[in-house]
Amino acid sequence: MTQASAQKQRDILVTSALPYANGPIHLGHLLEYIQTDIWARYQRMRGQNCYYVCADDAHGTAIMLRAEREGITAESLIDRIRQEHQADFAGFHIHFDNYHSTHSEENKEFSEYIYRRLQENDHIATRKITQAYDPEKQMFLADRFIKGTCPKCKTEDQYGDNCEACGATYTPAELINPKSAVSGATPVEKESEHYFFRLPEFSDFLQNWTRSGTLQPQIANKLAEWLDAGLQEWDISRDAPYFGFEIPDAPGKYFYVWLDAPIGYLASFKNLCDREGIDFNRFWGPDSDAEVYHFIGKDIINFHALFWPSMLHSAGFRTPSAVWAHGFVTVNGKKMSKSRGTFIMARTYLDHLNPEYLRYYFAAKLGSGVDDMDLNLEDFAARVNSDLVGKVVNIASRSAGFITKRFDGQLGQVTETDKLNAFVAAGEEIAEHYESRDYGRAMRKVMELADIANQYVNDEQPWVVAKQEGQDNRLQAICSNAINMFRLLMTYLAPVLPKTAEASAEFLNSALDWNNRGNLLENHSINKFKPLMNRVEMPLIEKMLEASKEEVSAETAEPAPAANIEPVADEIEFGDFAKVDLRVARIVKAEHVEGADKLLRLTLDIGHGDRNVFAGIKSAYKPEDLEGRLTVMVANLKPRKMKFGLSEGMVLAAGPGGKEIFILSPDSGATPGMRIM
Repeated sequence: MTQASAQKQRDILVTSALPYANGPIHLGHLLEYIQTDIWARYQRMRGQNCYYVCADDAHGTAIMLRAEREGITAESLIDRIRQEHQADFAGFHIHFDNYHSTHSEENKEFSEYIYRRLQENDHIATRKITQAYDPEKQMFLADRFIKGTCPKCKTEDQYGDNCEACGATYTPAELINPKSAVSGATPVEKESEHYFFRLPEFSDFLQNWTRSGTLQPQIANKLAEWLDAGLQEWDISRDAPYFGFEIPDAPGKYFYVWLDAPIGYLASFKNLCDREGIDFNRFWGPDSDAEVYHFIGKDIINFHALFWPSMLHSAGFRTPSAVWAHGFVTVNGKKMSKSRGTFIMARTYLDHLNPEYLRYYFAAKLGSGVDDMDLNLEDFAARVNSDLVGKVVNIASRSAGFITKRFDGQLGQVTETDKLNAFVAAGEEIAEHYESRDYGRAMRKVMELADIANQYVNDEQPWVVAKQEGQDNRLQAICSNAINMFRLLMTYLAPVLPKTAEASAEFLNSALDWNNRGNLLENHSINKFKPLMNRVEMPLIEKMLEASKEEVSAETAEPAPAANIEPVADEIEFGDFAKVDLRVARIVKAEHVEGADKLLRLTLDIGHGDRNVFAGIKSAYKPEDLEGRLTVMVANLKPRKMKFGLSEGMVLAAGPGGKEIFILSPDSGATPGMRIM
């Protein structure tokens, strides 16, 4: 069994959209990175020269404000988040050749270079615009930083561009009683000069580029609607204060985060090139015949398929070979929900479940289109248990023991050459599905082969043959055939299940080589079989969901803003209230909670030992200002296990939120442990 002659090696650069450095990775994010990682791993298995780079998107107002709330520099915040992101990605076996940051010297140089080229080509315009302005914070406000009452349905606490209750869209000026989400001040209108990218001048170029096979048909059709309607100039500047790169020769003006974010692809790859001695222009030069692919979500297609290729074209770089979009992730048929525990963070999942379960489930449901995907958790458990544990791993576990015990770990000659030739030949179809990103079809074909392998074992019944005298050669052949089938299956699954593939290669004492998969294992020593994968148990999934709910409880411990006051709760009897044991407590120690936006960890002295309590008061207090103060706590609240540790009570606080949260303090003269009634 020989493999087809090797083709010319391809040079491929792959990227995923850059995760924003303002919070943790969740399962919705992970779809894209798993999808990209599978494709890159497949290309490397086929011998292609494939690089996968990414970076944190580290600029913008949101990051500046979060760092300010935490009392740290923006640089410290993005460094911490970058480490957290990389740890989460590594936990899901996502392999980047380089993971960088848009807040880097390379990105600054490329951003300034491209901007100057756009200027030289007369593709930059300036004009004055009027925007909402926060007079207290002294900053211009994007729509999402303005909140008020929806002018259509009158729902309060809605963003400045759309209502989450009724779906209406509007301008911030149409909001009833608009307020700055930053300071609470009423915005005023103010004029400022802005810089614009003259996108309409690229309409003809984009008409051709978007129909050149670079996009999925659904995406190309959508963009055609926008192109036919006429493109608008793109505002690429923001006013100080802003965390980002200052525009050359324009003091107080900064590049809008979405200008330098895609440039981060160039910067991350350049960082890799400088470190590894790779020719950058081989991939990004105007005459490059290398392949460049972007994997993105469908919600950011305008940036990647209109603005980005136009900028590259004007600046003298090549454009992407293709931009591939995917849909959104729902859980159990609904939008990811914090209250239901289905807004699942990557770290929470890793605390409970094998990451390769999710890699396989995503792969089994991923096509090459842009349809949304539902992560149905019962189906998730059933499919992993049936396909991976019940079918694939089962083949090896049913056969390996006989080889180890009866034949000292030595495989014999294969006898089912027709079946194995069919398994080898199926690799070409599976390869086509991987190449076209139609992983669902690839997984279905692999499972068809797994069914054939299991049926073969069922028909041959090695456990019966093992009891028959004079049948050793036949027993060895049956098990050798089955183990070779398993090896081919794991070769095809290796891009999806990299760690299980590594363990399988160790068991087989042989590499999983796609291009030489026709070289079967005969008269070959294998190692003792060890369990490769456990079943998914629903109680573990339920624990994961519960942990997700607890994280939400921890993160939303801050009192609700006055503009969103909830109705009074149901009445209670005096006896219910009397059960609440309110005690004076001294704050012995206060400290930040790593990874939490709103929490402080308080060590409280209540007169007979210390209590550990998490309080959502970080936006209003610095830890050092709290130590030594007296406060009031609910002392008989049942301890609750949270993501960050055990909380053994509750500190009482009041206020509209933000910086106006006031912990309740007893009168002077009170002592720790004193009861308040």
